[in-house]
Amino acid sequence: MRLLVAAIGQKMPAWVDQGVMEYQKRFPRHLDFEIRALPLPSRQTGQTLERLQHKETESLLKASAGCYRIALDENGKQWTTRKLAGQLEDWQMQGEDIAFLIGGPDGLSSDCLQSCRQKWSLGLLTMPHPLVRVMLAEQLYRAWTITTNHPYHRE
Repeated sequence: MRLLVAAIGQKMPAWVDQGVMEYQKRFPRHLDFEIRALPLPSRQTGQTLERLQHKETESLLKASAGCYRIALDENGKQWTTRKLAGQLEDWQMQGEDIAFLIGGPDGLSSDCLQSCRQKWSLGLLTMPHPLVRVMLAEQLYRAWTITTNHPYHRE
């Protein structure tokens, strides 16, 4: 099974790449974790928000083709870490690759949201996209440790 994060934006600070790689290397071989950074469309004068989001949607859907898609969206459901662990077990039973979609600065388009089977909110706070990548990697790793009774997660 593969956990794919398809995210708009390629130029991340070094601490983001280091944070993601730290958790990426901890995942077991049978649970591949991958970040696919997609280009942010050029913000040229005259480009409408709809056109920019359409370009982002095309990139995200292409990158996540064949996957069970989950949108990271402020209007999605909020999960506890235990609920996420249960979700991870369910996804593993389904046998599909899972793709988490992170939009650009203006969020995901309605078309992109409609293409996703689930919508997940990381909370009520507004977070910068680079930080979301690290948080997502950590939370997915934490969820995996719960499913395997690894001592990383403590209650």
